[in-house]
Amino acid sequence: MAETTLKTTDNNALLRHDVNMLGNILGEILVLHGGEELLDKVETIREKTKSIRKTFDEGTYHTLKNEISSLQPPMRQQVIRAFSIYFHLINIAEQNHRIRRRRQYLLTEETNQSFSLEDAVSKVKSYNLSNDGIQEVLKTLSLELIMTAHPTEATKRTVLEIQKRISENLRKLDNPQSTQREKAFVKESLFNEVTALWHTDELRHRKPEVLDEVKNGLYYFDQTLFDTLPSIFQDLELQLQEKISEEDWQVPNFIRFGSWIGGDRDGNPNVTPEITWQTLEMQRELILKKYDDAIVDLMRRFSQSSERISISQDFIDKVAAEEHRYLQEKDTWPVKSEIYRRKFAVILKRLRQTGKSADGYRFAEELAGDLKEIKEHAEAHLPKTKKLKTMRKVIRQVEMFGFHLATLDIRNHSGEHETAIHEILKAVHVTDDYSALTEEAKQEVLLELLNDQRPLLLFDGGYSEATQKMLKVFRMIKKAHNEFGKRAIQVYLISMAEAPSDVLEVLLLAKEMGIYRLYPDGSIESDLDVAPLLETIDDLVAGPNIMQTLFETKVYRKQLQARNNHQEIMLGYSDGSKDGGTLSANWQLFKAQLEIHNMARDYDIRLKFFHGRGGSLGRGGGSLNTSILSQPVETLGDGVKITEQGEVLSSRYLLEDIAYRNLEQAAAALFENCAKVSSAPHQLELRKNEWEEAMEAISEKSLKKYQSLVFGDPDFLTYFNQATPLNELGALNIGSRPMSRKNSQRFEDLRAIPWVFAWTQSRHMLPAWYAAGTGLQSFIEADDSNLEILQTMYKEWSFFHSTINNLQMALLKADMKTAKEYLELVADPVLANRIYEDVLDEYERTKKALLQISGDEELLSHKPNIKESVHLRNPYVDPLNYLQVDLIQKLRDTPNPPDDLVTEVLLTINGVAAGLVNTG
Repeated sequence: MAETTLKTTDNNALLRHDVNMLGNILGEILVLHGGEELLDKVETIREKTKSIRKTFDEGTYHTLKNEISSLQPPMRQQVIRAFSIYFHLINIAEQNHRIRRRRQYLLTEETNQSFSLEDAVSKVKSYNLSNDGIQEVLKTLSLELIMTAHPTEATKRTVLEIQKRISENLRKLDNPQSTQREKAFVKESLFNEVTALWHTDELRHRKPEVLDEVKNGLYYFDQTLFDTLPSIFQDLELQLQEKISEEDWQVPNFIRFGSWIGGDRDGNPNVTPEITWQTLEMQRELILKKYDDAIVDLMRRFSQSSERISISQDFIDKVAAEEHRYLQEKDTWPVKSEIYRRKFAVILKRLRQTGKSADGYRFAEELAGDLKEIKEHAEAHLPKTKKLKTMRKVIRQVEMFGFHLATLDIRNHSGEHETAIHEILKAVHVTDDYSALTEEAKQEVLLELLNDQRPLLLFDGGYSEATQKMLKVFRMIKKAHNEFGKRAIQVYLISMAEAPSDVLEVLLLAKEMGIYRLYPDGSIESDLDVAPLLETIDDLVAGPNIMQTLFETKVYRKQLQARNNHQEIMLGYSDGSKDGGTLSANWQLFKAQLEIHNMARDYDIRLKFFHGRGGSLGRGGGSLNTSILSQPVETLGDGVKITEQGEVLSSRYLLEDIAYRNLEQAAAALFENCAKVSSAPHQLELRKNEWEEAMEAISEKSLKKYQSLVFGDPDFLTYFNQATPLNELGALNIGSRPMSRKNSQRFEDLRAIPWVFAWTQSRHMLPAWYAAGTGLQSFIEADDSNLEILQTMYKEWSFFHSTINNLQMALLKADMKTAKEYLELVADPVLANRIYEDVLDEYERTKKALLQISGDEELLSHKPNIKESVHLRNPYVDPLNYLQVDLIQKLRDTPNPPDDLVTEVLLTINGVAAGLVNTG
């Protein structure tokens, strides 16, 4: 494809070079496989879309539309793929440039890169905390990142692996030590990889099964996270030693990964207890393999001989006893004086028997203890300031990942628990119609049963299949605790938790399976946290009352005491935004956190908020560090848990350097802000009352505007269904979970994910910004001083700052001219134009308000890399949108469409998804 000019700063010259080089390679491949005709067709379409973006011309526009409409197979599919693959190449080039910029900072810049560990430690040093005070802050830090399998990761694993190899080749070309011959070899390899990308079928021919999604999640642990995560903590220790003092800092493993993949049953009938068990087995298999490789490497390194250094006789005798117990003659290390290698031989044997025989390790703590024993003996022969970094890294890995790799959360819908409880209580004649009881009566029944040691379940209760499946889930959790350790499954999440009884029902089911145990003296043991998920606007408003009722209930307080007075609460961003718009939802989330935090503090309960955000902007997306900073600052010390949605995993964790930077930003933001609060807890002005009053007024107006369209306009759903590729998404085979709960056509049952994905494809991006303008503009116009208040909020309040910037990003990536093309798909043009004009009017209103508040001349002027990246992409996304509209129209007009036509529509969806990825 023709060379592309990126008119950005000089710092981006190397990025321009990479984009041009990759574009030229793709151009060669197009000629090779489609002739000059294919390349000419792609260039003609690109030039016309670029021209229209620069200066709209009616004649050029109609020529372009005719050019696209007249495309015929197989040329049409090749054109679609050319634009789509170009986006994959741009994405790789931009990620490589992020790595390049990071290295440039480390090598030459005098100032620290923002949200780097160096920058965080420098700021913490200025807060005048004692070393003990800093150590105490480190002990309080907690960040859990939970992988999900949300069905908007459209890129196949094979394609990701090709992208990774292309990225590695680009980095090799940056090496100033490479010879011309080596560079020529790398360029040839680049050509071959781009050719492989062109030859690879990017569409899945079957819907992925849950275990396919599990394998995809495990890929990131295998490729990057196992090695990258411990490096964050070791590097933070190093920065503390260099910048604050040379003492032996103890940085805990305060970032951990968990997963929903294989455990999230909400609306996904494919996640059975058997699948969850297989997931746990696959996780253990991978982590044992990683430990095996790491310990074999350590064994090679630890060649110290007792003939050269003094090693205690007690240690030597202990190793000899272990050899006698665990090893056969053929398994022992042959050189008697190499005592550490003899110990490693024992460790390897036991590791390889873990989960298979009594000789294996029962708990990961035993493995960590054996490694620490070697470390302590070996470090005794080093100067006090020198440490065995590789050994310490492996010990950290064992402490972080255990034998379970990642904690698996179990999630289920509150209605399914109620149905099971209803049936069980009816079978034992506790109550004939539990579901019909008032909330107060339900609580009374549940509390009485939780205070009773007697079991409820009958040996042959004749329960329905649904209830039996529910009971199998809890039996599986109990069995998993015995087999994989209690860290394997720690949290049970309740979707659509609307009342205290929703939480108590889960506790009662846990009691029946011995996960929650009541003893004769009234004491309780519990192996499971029960976490309500507050999703809708109404749930968020009711959340504080739900939690207060539970905190004041004796039985539930005993459950909390058994869990170290710890309560996890999940906050849903997707459904709240779908229900009330992104601005109102974010404010309700902020308020709910603050109110519940203050209440929990009064009850001496430690909270952890689990933020179900990430991925696209309409679902609370954004970088990890901005997600952390947008929370009420006083809640950060409670611990933070955030979902890492399926569609961002490859952009964040495919490449080791990008994974490191992503985790570093999160660690730096959390450490620096917790230290800031700790240094002056009573002097820190968190927010002004007038700011909260402003947000309340803005939110109220925004909610009213949003719901007047989404719920108040009887034609809105028709517009949504027809003016987006919603109905075509189901054929894309990108997730194991149905698009709708209960296979219903109702808006209430539509999942937030396809809701956002469909609007993104049509370039409306409506869930990410709609109604924000009405809220903001109405506040600005209410009083002459209000604009200045919002401008101050933007400068001084992290929550508002990130909210405004996310809205700017959403508007920048939205394109109302392109969105207008989708009106052709709406059967009633009057309906289409009426709703579109409302959306366009709100877009302009929102843009005006955002620019007034931020002081920017254009959207995201202060983020030139992101702004220019979006502008670069638009002329390449536009053809895919034009093609998508044309092909969907043909598809919907054809009673029995050919497979090729369906394939082409899906290819445009893949291409637009690749083109609109968050960048910068």
